[in-house]
Amino acid sequence: MNVFERYAPFIQDYIYRSGWKSLRAVQNAAGDAIFGTDQNVLLTASTASGKTEAAFFPILTLLEEEPSKSVGVLYIAPLKALINDQFGRLNELCEEQGIPVTRWHGDAAQSKKRKLLKKPAGILQITPESLESLLINKHMEIPSLFFDLRFIVIDEIHSLLRADRGLQTFCLIERLCRLSGCDPRRIGLSATIGNPEDAGMFLSAGSRRRTVIPRFEGGKEIWRLSMEHFYNTPPQADEGKMIFAESPPLEAATDTAPAAADPGIGYIFEHTRGKKCLVFTNSREECESVCQALRQYCEINREPERFLIHHGNLSASYRESAEEEMKDDDSLMSVCATATLELGIDIGRLERAFQIDAPFTVSGFLQRMGRTGRRGDPSEMWFVMREEHPEARAMLPESIPWYLVQGIALVQLYIEERFVEPPRMDRFPYSLLYHQTMSTLSSCGEMTPAELASRVLTLNCFRRITKDDYRLLLRHLIEIDHINRTENGGLIVGLAGERIVNNYKFYAVFQENVEYTVRSGSEQLGTIVKPPPAGDKIAIAGRVWIVEEVDHKKRDVYCTLVKGRIPAYFGDVAGDIHTRILERMYGVLSEERDYPYLMPHAVCRLADARETFRKSLMPERPLIHLGGKMWALFPWVGSYAFLAMERFLKLRCGKRLGLNGLNSSRPYYMQFTMQVSEEEFYKIVCQEAAKQFDPLELVYPKEVPVFEKYDEYVPSELVRKGFAFGVLDLEGMKQRVHSWRKFLGGQEEL
Repeated sequence: MNVFERYAPFIQDYIYRSGWKSLRAVQNAAGDAIFGTDQNVLLTASTASGKTEAAFFPILTLLEEEPSKSVGVLYIAPLKALINDQFGRLNELCEEQGIPVTRWHGDAAQSKKRKLLKKPAGILQITPESLESLLINKHMEIPSLFFDLRFIVIDEIHSLLRADRGLQTFCLIERLCRLSGCDPRRIGLSATIGNPEDAGMFLSAGSRRRTVIPRFEGGKEIWRLSMEHFYNTPPQADEGKMIFAESPPLEAATDTAPAAADPGIGYIFEHTRGKKCLVFTNSREECESVCQALRQYCEINREPERFLIHHGNLSASYRESAEEEMKDDDSLMSVCATATLELGIDIGRLERAFQIDAPFTVSGFLQRMGRTGRRGDPSEMWFVMREEHPEARAMLPESIPWYLVQGIALVQLYIEERFVEPPRMDRFPYSLLYHQTMSTLSSCGEMTPAELASRVLTLNCFRRITKDDYRLLLRHLIEIDHINRTENGGLIVGLAGERIVNNYKFYAVFQENVEYTVRSGSEQLGTIVKPPPAGDKIAIAGRVWIVEEVDHKKRDVYCTLVKGRIPAYFGDVAGDIHTRILERMYGVLSEERDYPYLMPHAVCRLADARETFRKSLMPERPLIHLGGKMWALFPWVGSYAFLAMERFLKLRCGKRLGLNGLNSSRPYYMQFTMQVSEEEFYKIVCQEAAKQFDPLELVYPKEVPVFEKYDEYVPSELVRKGFAFGVLDLEGMKQRVHSWRKFLGGQEEL
C-alpha cells in the first residue's frame, strides 16, 4: 500500500507544509495496520519517532472518508502536560479541516467542555481521572457523546501496565463502550515496550478484537551515555589511583561550583552551564533539594538563575512556565524534574539529561533518556551516582554502591536483551473493585445487587474475583454505610460513601497524601503534606519559605519567601524493581568486564565494590557471615519477591532458625541474627519452601496490609487475600529458595 497516497488531501497538504521529504518507517507501518485491518494496533517505536502522527494520519483519513456522528476519537494520556503538548500539534493538523480538538482535564476551560457536550465531534483528549469524572458526572451524556466513537488512542501505554491506574483506564473504556453501544478500535502508543505480545494482550483485554503489532526497521539507536560516581565529601574513589577508563569523559570534568559544594551537584552545576538540560530525580523531595542547591550555587557564583523546577505537587502555573521555557530553542535554562517530564512532552532541543542515582525501572531510564536527541541528535544522559563514605565500622552490605550497580544493570539489560518490565496481569485488585463499584452506583443510581455485579464483576480486570468475594464486599459496604439498601431491595450510595465519591480526589486510584495548598500572597505555589507550624520553614518550588499561618480547615498554608536550604516532604514513594534487574546487578558485581560509559570515579568505585564482593564470598553463596550470630542475606530478587522472602523467613522459618532482629534494605539485602549454622539455614528454608502452604500464612495474624488507595474500605479478609495472592511474589521467592538446594552438600536434602 502507498500510505501517503491513501492519506486524505488535508493530511498530504500538512506533510508538504511541514517540509517532510518522506514518511518514516513507523508511519508506513501504522498506515498499513490501521488502513489494512479492523483490529487494535500497538505502535512501539523510539521517542520522537513520529508515533502520534503515525496513528492520527490514517485515523483522521478514515474519519474524513466517513465522518463520525459523535466524538470520533478518544485520546487518553497519563498526564495533563502531555495532553496540552499534543493539543497544539493536533489542533494545527485539524484546524483547517474544521475538526474540533477538545481538552478535558482539571485545567481545561469549562466553555470548551460545554461546547463539546452541545455538539459532540472530533477528538477528545482526556486523562484517566477526568474520564472517571465524566462517567460519573455526565453519565446521561455518554451515549450522545460517544455512540459513534471509532478509535481510542492510549498514549504512553507502558505507564499503565503495572499499576491500578492502568486497570482503571481499561475498566473505564469497557464501561464507556457498553454505555454508548460503540465498538472502537484501540491504538496503543509507546517507546518502551519490552514484550510487545504481552502489551498487545493488555491493550485488547475486554475488547472483541485482537491486537496487530506492526514490525518495521526503526533505525539504529545512538546514545551518548556517561555514568559518574561521587562521595558527598572528599576523597573520591579514584584519588591517588591510576585510572585506565575505556573512554574519556564527554567533557573535561572541571568543577567551578562553590568550594564547599556537594561534589555531585557541583558536577551537574558545571556541566549544565550554557546548555538546556533536564535534571531527573527519583522523588519530589530530592527534586526540591537539588533545585535549591543549584540555585544557591548560581547566587554564590553571581550567575543569573538558570534552574527551573517541575513536579506533580507544583501549581499548574509553575509547571507550565517550566514547560514553555523548555520549548524555547534559544533558552539555556535547565529544569529539575521527576517523572512528570519523563513522558512524551516535546520540550524542544534538549542537549542532555542528568539522572541522579538509578531509576527504579528500565522503562523509566529509557523514557528519561528519550527526552533528549529529539531533533536528529543522539540521546544523551549523564548518570550522577551519590553516596556517603561508609563508616569505618560499617557492615559489609553498606559498602556496596547499590545505586551505581543498579544503574549499570538497567543500561546493560536493555543493551544486551532489550528487556523492559512486562505488564502485571495476575493481581487481585480489590481496591479498584471498591472504586469501580462506587463509581458505577454513583453514575447509574439505584441498582439491584445482580445488576451491579453484571456491570462491575464482568469487567475484564476483575476476572479472577469470585462472586462470593463480591458479595462479601457489598455486605461490608452496607455495614459501613458506603452503600444503602432501599425498601425495594436495590442498592444506592450511602451517606458515608457520598463523602468519598463527591470529593474530586475520588477520580484517581493512585495513593495520595492529605495535601495542603501553599500560598504566598495571591500566588499558589503548589501542595505539601504534613505542614509545619507557623514560624517553621518549608521547601517548595525550588525555594524556601517561612510559614506565617496554617488553616487546617481549608488546608491552606500561607508563607513568605526567605533564603536558605531545607528538605521538603511530599509523602512516601515506593519503588517497584523487577527481579531481572537484581539478577543483572549480581552479574555486574561478578563479571570482570568494563563498561565504556563509566567515568573515572565510577570505574574505581565499581572496582572497589567488586573486590569487596569477591573477598566476602558473595559470588559463591547468598548468605554471608558478618560476625558473631549476625548474617546478611542477598536474595537477588525484585521488590515483591523480596517482600515475600522477608515474611517467609519470619513466619515460616523464624522459630526453627532462631531468627531475630531482621532488618532490610529492600530489595538488596536483609540482616539478622540466628541460632543455627549456615548449613542448617539452607536446609530449613529449602524444607519450608518445598511444603505446600497457603500464601495467607505470609500475612501476620492481625495484619491488614493496606497497600492500595481504597483498601481501608475493603473487608480485611479481602485486603489480606489481595496482598497475599496479588502483591507478594511467592513463586519468585520459592524459585530463588529452591536454587539454594545446591548448598545442602551431602545432607539428605528434604
